[in-house]
Amino acid sequence: MKRTILGPDGPEVTRLSYGAMRIAGSWDPQNVDREGAFAALHAAYDAGYTLFDHADIYARGACETLHGEFLRENPSLRDQTIIATKCGIRFGDEAAGVVGRYDFSPEWILQSCDGSLARLGIETIDLYQLHRPDLLMDPELVAEAFETLHKAGKVRAFGVSNFLPSTVDLLQEFLPSTLLVNQIEVHLGRLDPFFDGTLDQCLRTGMTPLAWSPLGGGWIGAAIEDAPPE
Repeated sequence: MKRTILGPDGPEVTRLSYGAMRIAGSWDPQNVDREGAFAALHAAYDAGYTLFDHADIYARGACETLHGEFLRENPSLRDQTIIATKCGIRFGDEAAGVVGRYDFSPEWILQSCDGSLARLGIETIDLYQLHRPDLLMDPELVAEAFETLHKAGKVRAFGVSNFLPSTVDLLQEFLPSTLLVNQIEVHLGRLDPFFDGTLDQCLRTGMTPLAWSPLGGGWIGAAIEDAPPE
């Protein structure tokens, strides 16, 4: 499998990353398919994938847990694994009175990182991404949280997901190092990043665009009568 460098100076990874959102077989953490998850991960490693992309909300953490269990049973694979995960989305049913929202507060970023590390059973996350823009983000406080995680050895590098160029620029002003990636939805049914400056920014700064849902959630390659996404 062909390889590339993440960002201007990040790790070398396979050009295809393995999105781990569906490995649990369910969004219910009490109803996961462990056997299916392990089979999927074995197939991914056998195919040569080295970059695996998670988020703390995938199956409410169960996807990270399953991958962590898989690596504990196959410890030799850890050295060839680049783990990416994301934070910043909170569900509305965590506790009474808590509403679903985006949360880039330092407290939540630090807490989320510790949770992901514990579930994955690793000491360091290779790439930590902000999942979706929080309109109430304080970029200076986010930068301080990133610095805390980096100095503690908990995160090697940082990125964002679903950010527009203006928000990337705002956050980047407070960071000592370049964000490695912007993970975006881009495929033949969604060409916005070609026109809104997102991909231009990636070319200009050296950020790597990570394309999520590159086949349009299965629309591309589906039966010809299927309607395109709205």
